[in-house]
Amino acid sequence: MSYIDLAHQGSNEFALQQNRVLRNTYLLLGLSMLPTALGAFAGIQMGFSLFADSPLISFLLFLGVAWGFMWGIERNKNSSLGVALLLGFTFFMGLMLSRLLQFALGFSNGGSMIAMAAGGTGAIFFTMASIASVSKRNFTGIGKFLFAGLILIILASLANIFFQIPALQLAISAVAIGLFSAYILYDISNIIHGGETNYVTATLAVYLDVYNIFVNLLQLIMALTGERD
Repeated sequence: MSYIDLAHQGSNEFALQQNRVLRNTYLLLGLSMLPTALGAFAGIQMGFSLFADSPLISFLLFLGVAWGFMWGIERNKNSSLGVALLLGFTFFMGLMLSRLLQFALGFSNGGSMIAMAAGGTGAIFFTMASIASVSKRNFTGIGKFLFAGLILIILASLANIFFQIPALQLAISAVAIGLFSAYILYDISNIIHGGETNYVTATLAVYLDVYNIFVNLLQLIMALTGERD
């Protein structure tokens, strides 16, 4: 077998491996929506609220639990425990989402706004994932820029806990939608070009992108179209 044949075979094996990672990522991502929905439903039924009277403590506690889950998922990403922890994490994220959903359902058009946010999130994901898959361009070079944007959003969100400026919250939500849409482009491209070879880690990254787009899109829709009785 010639060097060219070996190189071609290696290229085919690499493509098959990355297609398998991408396929498994999409399957696990779809599965992760079930515990998210269950967590949200349970949270709504229980009236779940994490330190509602202290937004800062709630935010810090949420970050602590979330990072604990993510650390555990990364440590066990090559075993079934990693998948179980990921699904547990998505249930927790559903619980955390329930308070926002409760607030949205307080509007007379709450159900339609949630459906609109879900549909918009799906459309954004499909569009960005398609661009990353069809385009031959490698989008992983935007990673540092996106991370810097993420830090700015976290800092702005922390500041707005104290200042409670509605216009700032709208700006944060709008920027976050754009940022996490770009993160989908980055994360899917990272899988396709071999930067990520573990589907559990890949699913976690894409799930967080989708989750954050939905949350911020719903907040934006509520601010612009929410109707009280």
